[in-house]
Amino acid sequence: MNSCKPIDKPHEECGVFGVYAPGEEVAELTYFGLRALQHRGQESAGIAVGDGLDLYHHKGMGFVDHVFDETIISNLKGILALGHTRYSTTGSSKLENAQPLVFQHPYLGVAAIAHNGNLINSRALRDELVSKGYKFKTSVDTEIIAALLSVSTAGSWDDAIRHAFPRIQGAYSCVVATPQKLYALRDPYGFRPLVLGQLPDNRGWIVASETCALDIVGCKIEGRREVAPGELIVIDETGIRASAFQLSLRQAMCIFEFIYFSRPDSYLSGTSLYEARMRMGRELAREAPVDADVVIPLPDSGRPAALGYAEELGIPYREALDKTYKYRSFIEATPKQRELSVRLKLNPIRDLIKGKRVVAVDDSIVRGTTGRRIVEVLRMAGAKEVHMRISSPPMRFPCFMGVDIAARDELVAAHRSVEEVRQLIGADSLQYLSMRGLLKAVGKGSINEFCTACFDGSYPVPVPQQLEADKLSLETV
Repeated sequence: MNSCKPIDKPHEECGVFGVYAPGEEVAELTYFGLRALQHRGQESAGIAVGDGLDLYHHKGMGFVDHVFDETIISNLKGILALGHTRYSTTGSSKLENAQPLVFQHPYLGVAAIAHNGNLINSRALRDELVSKGYKFKTSVDTEIIAALLSVSTAGSWDDAIRHAFPRIQGAYSCVVATPQKLYALRDPYGFRPLVLGQLPDNRGWIVASETCALDIVGCKIEGRREVAPGELIVIDETGIRASAFQLSLRQAMCIFEFIYFSRPDSYLSGTSLYEARMRMGRELAREAPVDADVVIPLPDSGRPAALGYAEELGIPYREALDKTYKYRSFIEATPKQRELSVRLKLNPIRDLIKGKRVVAVDDSIVRGTTGRRIVEVLRMAGAKEVHMRISSPPMRFPCFMGVDIAARDELVAAHRSVEEVRQLIGADSLQYLSMRGLLKAVGKGSINEFCTACFDGSYPVPVPQQLEADKLSLETV
């Protein structure tokens, strides 16, 4: 986890996309699938294509449409493809860490792997592999999975995968491609999402991190489903086969997929994420109403919750903060630069704010820096009062399952009460959605269906005490 990056939003590690469709332009389908998943990672992108005999790949740093052009895509011909768009958590942001990773088995041949998540036993596995002579080329834990597969003594890729993955602990939604087959696996807790869909007229199969990627390539609505926790999907010329490779003891889907990570037009566990976020706003309004003149969202992710909040209380909803273009304020090196970048990307429409009692709705507060600047911007625009409402509980603990969340000491709510956070950001009032309200909004009654560790510190799997130090030490490899 790159905790040295100052962030005011949690960030997902990546998006994965795989397609098996002989006769189709598989690289082109993968390109558009990755464009749909661009929100899950903007640091690098890559595509590997299998033609039945060999694998060919291209990857680079930056956005998907910066890495690929028409010529590159047209030269990637095959029957299957695997794509990845990355935001680094374990492993720094450099080209050798970009995925898919292509690797070689001494007698099974070439394969490629792309992974969304984070392994918690990466140090132990890495040390074991190094002791056996494996030479790592990257600092990403995805290569640990590739290494386990490449040193396997199994007689087929199917057996190698079944033997290797049960040794892995942590979060992973993973796709492996050989020249002839596509494999999709999800960890037995189901931390990160992975969905399966079919192209019209039985032309092929798609696996992707979110349903929005299935939509963009025209997958049928009928027959879509999530890859189950602990399930292995194999797709080749004989069709599609599904089986359990590891027992699922309990589910622990990251609840932040519902709050923020996944696109609002995606569906998760049969739930529309836009509607779920609207319900979060409604629950928040019931729990923390305020007498105000206008409700405004913090773009872009605060919109559905803000609309739900406004509708529930009958307060006018206005888009009063103009987001001119995508700009990630967390990358600036100094507080002054971050402050100016917040003002650059969120400019107030003064006529909608001046003299008004304003409720600003967002999905989360991480470090508090952006929240404080937003309150200042609204007051400078003439707001009479500024009330902050957050459509999730206070974030108090770091994540070890593939999400870049600041170290605990950097989380503004970790050691502060709600009142202390309110004072720090300078709002007239501050309220968060309760865990009960959050679970009601996502339509699930049991907290045991989710990983909520960033809120309550209850990690579904034991986390090694030195995990954070281990992750940082990988940066020097």
